[in-house]
Amino acid sequence: MSRGGPRAHRGRSPRRRRVDAARRAAFDALRAVTAHDGYANLVGPALFAERRLDDRDAAFATELLHGTCRHLGTYDRIIEAAGGRSLSSLQAAIVDVLRLGAHQLLGMRVPSHAAVAATVDLAGAAVGEHTTGLANAITRRIDAHDLDGWLTILSSGLDSRDRLALRTHHPRWIVDALADVLPAEELEAALAANNERPVTALAIRPGLATAAELVGAGATAHPDVPTAAMVTGHPGRFAAVREGRAGVQDPGSQRVALRLAEIEATDGPWLDLCAGPGGKAALLAGLAIDQGTWLLASELQPHRAVLVGQAVRAYAGRHAPLVIAADGTRPAWPDSTFARVMADVPCTGLGALRRRPEARWRRTPDDLDTLVPLQRRLLDSAINAARPGGIVSYVTCSPHRRETVEIVDAVLADRDDVERIGPDVQLWPHRDGTDAMFQALLRRR
Repeated sequence: MSRGGPRAHRGRSPRRRRVDAARRAAFDALRAVTAHDGYANLVGPALFAERRLDDRDAAFATELLHGTCRHLGTYDRIIEAAGGRSLSSLQAAIVDVLRLGAHQLLGMRVPSHAAVAATVDLAGAAVGEHTTGLANAITRRIDAHDLDGWLTILSSGLDSRDRLALRTHHPRWIVDALADVLPAEELEAALAANNERPVTALAIRPGLATAAELVGAGATAHPDVPTAAMVTGHPGRFAAVREGRAGVQDPGSQRVALRLAEIEATDGPWLDLCAGPGGKAALLAGLAIDQGTWLLASELQPHRAVLVGQAVRAYAGRHAPLVIAADGTRPAWPDSTFARVMADVPCTGLGALRRRPEARWRRTPDDLDTLVPLQRRLLDSAINAARPGGIVSYVTCSPHRRETVEIVDAVLADRDDVERIGPDVQLWPHRDGTDAMFQALLRRR
């Protein structure tokens, strides 16, 4: 790829601006994220495939979209400082144009002249010719400093925690939440790890594929997780993925599923209480079949239940999993039914910021006031669903204390029919190379 980015067009008439396909696709994807609450990791690939971007342009557009989303709050402060005005005084679409320009200048190896020209052309073509002067002026002011220079300017007068939040591109409240559960010497490393794109991992469907098959097809065996293999490129190049015998899943998610399956428990069917989008359900379904039983996968949202069905579609026969759309807080099954229950509850998702770059700017502490009561109700429901001697796995993709240990402690304090088994597990990107998954195992007395 040239340093000017993919297929840059220059010398165009100001009123007949043409923008290269990669930058235009990145802009449209960013608008879907910022204006319509889309998710970059879902919107981007679908849009880039629809636009038929080649590998070079798709790679450029992906970095432009994800990098902009990851640094969004930082770039917003830089744009305000460079423009001398608040973002609220600007049209939302031109703000997104400026954010993409900031990332090209401060986060990518795009030469200044190319980044400025491309930003002006994008403003004219996508927003309106009347915005090009503003886009040119602010983008040139952004180019007056590199990213370190801007961080130095913006850090003036901040306390140490605010400076760390700015330098690592996180809201202050997330920095505080991680500081509450990590040793001080690990805090910056944990925050920095959230800015690194994870390597794609595949999970086999037990009984239908093996990790050795994936390795033989070009994947790399995971050193710690026997069901996992690491891949580069598009996962669809693997026959096992195309046939539903393997799927994309973070090794941390695989570890908590394997831990639930391996611990001693009574006999009986298994339940995945909040199964969407289906990665854990697919892994648990095969593990259940290996033990001569079957899995019920329940998901509140019907469209997510469809995704679960797609994830487990390759299983057939007497022990094939059953997928239903049901509310886990108002169970569609009798109490004391299941031998093993997975309760991977809705959460802030702070443990998956590597793969959901916009989430750190979208979530707020107020979200916890809604999520925490729901998490408690779901854990209570999961315990009720377990038969005596059964195991409940409480899981969140978050390290936040209110969503993890405090939920488990509160439920245990109110019940005398359940006990903790062993120490809780908290995984971390900077320690384990996984999402920051939390797991507590409980046994129904």
